[in-house]
Amino acid sequence: MNFLVQQIFTGKPKTVGEKEAASPMEREWKSGIFKEAISGEIWVGRTNLEGDGQADLKNHGGPEKAVFAYPVEHYSFFHQEYGLTAMQAGGMGENLSLLNMLERDVCIGDTYEIGGALIQVSQPRQPCWKPARRFKRKDLSLLIQNSGKTGWYFRVLQEGFIHAGQTLTLVSRPAPEWTIANCNHVMHVNKEDIEQAAALAACEWLATNWKNTLNKRVQLGDSGNPAKRLYGPNE
Repeated sequence: MNFLVQQIFTGKPKTVGEKEAASPMEREWKSGIFKEAISGEIWVGRTNLEGDGQADLKNHGGPEKAVFAYPVEHYSFFHQEYGLTAMQAGGMGENLSLLNMLERDVCIGDTYEIGGALIQVSQPRQPCWKPARRFKRKDLSLLIQNSGKTGWYFRVLQEGFIHAGQTLTLVSRPAPEWTIANCNHVMHVNKEDIEQAAALAACEWLATNWKNTLNKRVQLGDSGNPAKRLYGPNE
């Protein structure tokens, strides 16, 4: 089965909403989640795709989160389960909309060739409050996290041009035990299993921020409170 790039999305941050809105969900906010599909070739650089950008550079973008990928199949789940039909490909803020490629199929450290680029899986996406704000459902980010339909990030090992319709060819898989699905389970579900947290933190190819979070859990027994990330200013 081919792992296919169905569409490519990019976009610069923009500000939407109303400053004085009574409802937090309607207030002004700025984000790079609003992406548009592009046609033709696009350059994949070390920190992002050409023409792409993030508003919150502390938590988004950079070498470990250069390219965000999301399975297109997940949108039908949110349509059917929650009636969120406004959610369409690109809605999660992904750069690559992928077909036939799910969290159970992808592992940390997987290196793929696509066009002239070489990209490597670095971490699952941990959804923040912004998808919820965009689609006006306060618990949406929690639903994304609990469903395991998070998508994942790539770091860029070799820059190059890519375009929609290309396939991703697996070049190496150094950590087959650490699928994105397994990583999500360790981080968000089986929080009391310190041994598994330590094992995942020791994975050479895992992004540094995930390593830090897991090592804190191992050393201090602190699993953290995700409420700020999931709900933020939407409360």
